[in-house]
Amino acid sequence: MDIFDIIGPIMVGPSSSHTAGAARIGRAAANLLGDTPAKAKITLSGSFLRTHKGHGTDRAIIAGLMDMPVDDLRIRDSLEIARERGLQYEFILSDIPDAHPNTALIELVGKSGREVSIRAASVGGGNIRVEMLNGLTVSFTGAMDTLVISHTDAPGVIANVSSLIAALSVNIATMQVFRRNAGGDAVMIIETDHAPDMESVRMIRRLRGIKTCNLLNKL
Repeated sequence: MDIFDIIGPIMVGPSSSHTAGAARIGRAAANLLGDTPAKAKITLSGSFLRTHKGHGTDRAIIAGLMDMPVDDLRIRDSLEIARERGLQYEFILSDIPDAHPNTALIELVGKSGREVSIRAASVGGGNIRVEMLNGLTVSFTGAMDTLVISHTDAPGVIANVSSLIAALSVNIATMQVFRRNAGGDAVMIIETDHAPDMESVRMIRRLRGIKTCNLLNKL
């Protein structure tokens, strides 16, 4: 266990779960969109719903969508900064059945029209866990540099990706595959020892069967 798992991260705000974790959820959503967010619909559930203003959860998530780290002093003014930048957002307060107490569902539309939906939980000490991506159940934390690859569940797709990553001298730390059903939509979650460069990400995107590939930089 790291000392920061006990005392929490260096951050702006009163709560590692409700502020730092919320900001990291926002940053994860923006990374996975792979575009500059233009519209955001944010559902807050559980204790996020009940304390979102007092603990700054609303400001933290919006700051994360604008790629602000947890110690950025601009978090306090993020709602005003978002309006100045033209980021449209709305908050919905609604308990999500069977969700972790600190859960946010973020539905994003980017300036180029890209869309992503993620559901994530703040699990303590500023740490998060992404639990759903575009309606598909997943599980990853963003604690390491992570490739998130949407693809068709077909023979050879995983092998082609892992072979290319090896050829690029990127070491895989962990790899998980989630799928809706055999032959349908699937997602590879690949944590790496160091972040691949963007040309490597573009090469993965060009492989057969790959729909999207985004790099979630270590949060």
